[in-house]
Amino acid sequence: MSDRDLVRVTMCDEKGHLDKVRHTRIIFAWLRAFLGEGAMESAPSIHAMVRSLFRKGKFSSQSHNPAASLMVQRGFCLNRERHIVGRIPGVSVGDAFLYQAELVVLGLHRCFQGGISYAKSTSSSTEPGESVATSIIVSGGYEDNLDDSDKLIYSGEGGRHSILNKQVADQCLEGGNLALKNSMEYGIEVRVFRGIKAGVQHKVIYIYDGLYKVESCKAEQGKSGFVVYKFALRRLPGQGALPSMKLKADLLALRNGNFHDLSNGLERLPIGFYNDVDDSVYPLRFAYLRQPVYPAAVFQWKFGGCSCTGGCSAAAGPRCRCVWWNGGELPYDKSGVLLHGKPLVYECGPHCGCPPTCANRVSQKGITSRLQVFRSRETGSWGVRSLDFIRAGTFVCELTGRAIAVPETRQRRHLEKMAATGLDEISDPVLMFPGMLPPSWAKWGNNISGVIPRYKPPVVMGVPDVRCFVMDMTVGRNVGCYLSDSPNPNVFAQFVLFDHYNLAWPHVMIFALEDIPPLKELGLDYGYGKRIL
Repeated sequence: MSDRDLVRVTMCDEKGHLDKVRHTRIIFAWLRAFLGEGAMESAPSIHAMVRSLFRKGKFSSQSHNPAASLMVQRGFCLNRERHIVGRIPGVSVGDAFLYQAELVVLGLHRCFQGGISYAKSTSSSTEPGESVATSIIVSGGYEDNLDDSDKLIYSGEGGRHSILNKQVADQCLEGGNLALKNSMEYGIEVRVFRGIKAGVQHKVIYIYDGLYKVESCKAEQGKSGFVVYKFALRRLPGQGALPSMKLKADLLALRNGNFHDLSNGLERLPIGFYNDVDDSVYPLRFAYLRQPVYPAAVFQWKFGGCSCTGGCSAAAGPRCRCVWWNGGELPYDKSGVLLHGKPLVYECGPHCGCPPTCANRVSQKGITSRLQVFRSRETGSWGVRSLDFIRAGTFVCELTGRAIAVPETRQRRHLEKMAATGLDEISDPVLMFPGMLPPSWAKWGNNISGVIPRYKPPVVMGVPDVRCFVMDMTVGRNVGCYLSDSPNPNVFAQFVLFDHYNLAWPHVMIFALEDIPPLKELGLDYGYGKRIL
């Protein structure tokens, strides 16, 4: 609880706040990855430098909490100087968050663990110094919670055994319980976040379900025989369908449905196909290419690779050629999260001595999330979404097709505009221009000087010049062909070499720029119109 001002935002620059929220979330996601134990072996020097910023005894083994603590310590959080009642600019109903600590970073919820966030009010509409609740988290921790669509019976806090997960003592009308009661009496709405299960990779994600009013407060005997405060809350009208319930229902239907696998078994996981808009089966017309087809001459560019036998390690330094080429570190942590976006990533390949389990073999292994090509009701176009939560920095898919040298495509340059603005599903060729892709990789783990002043990204050996080829997806393609063009992308293109080392013909791998909840459409900035080949 804090004595900071309690305010309500009515008019603001929504676009500016949205950009701030996205930027803050990306920094939090990167710090979370870099402070994890998996990054210690991949980039030990930078990992140690980041940890050194913490005050003695303040570091936790759970990387999401120290990431949030560091951002608070460095003044890189939002809305820390004021408690906002009601809607927070830049955050929309339905937004999803992987950790409660991220809610703290954004000023949506003030507690790292508590379910009720509250503050002392200085408003003339309340008694000075009285506490009022501003947000709650519903995650099923208390046995008396009842959730029925827009109406919620929320059990107060206190009296629960953290290990046995049951009530062992009476609750009291104090702290968050008193604050919720005051919010009811003064008619102050609260933000509600629901924790839902979203797949095997992540136990719970938090969905912002909107604003609720507290309608009643009762103290009664709970299921375990102890006094429990029960608050009845009702969702305010005009906020659309309940996002958490809709997400659970849609995921259940899509995951249990019988859908055609676009990859025909070529990918590690099936690629779904879904169209409930019309009868078009356009994506089924094409041969599926798990990897791009390069000219044979590209594979003449080789070097010996590393000679590691038990897996590459940053500790090997220049003795590991792949570590040296990547600027003195491994590009991924133990779980396969990319630690920085770079001009070029060198993965271990067929000419290396390390085993297939090496931590530097990630994107070449293929997809790790259940992706689906779908027809969008909003745009009518084809898009890609995931049935799983995609963590920021993880590999999503590759952009494949037939790689063609620029001289072979000069006669088709007039089609570039069509490739950028829309294609006829029947007759138009589909071209992707790697040379036009903007350096969106720089947004992942590079623009963080405000949080870590001494941080300098590693210097990679070699910078690709990809203006010599285009990727022709007219005949063969993969799921990456259907990524939407977006000015506010949630994925980015990362050039990778592993099966050859020709700088002019890298693989175009797609990584998550931010945490992406299930069923969120994936968007990539293709950069069309910015440069001409």
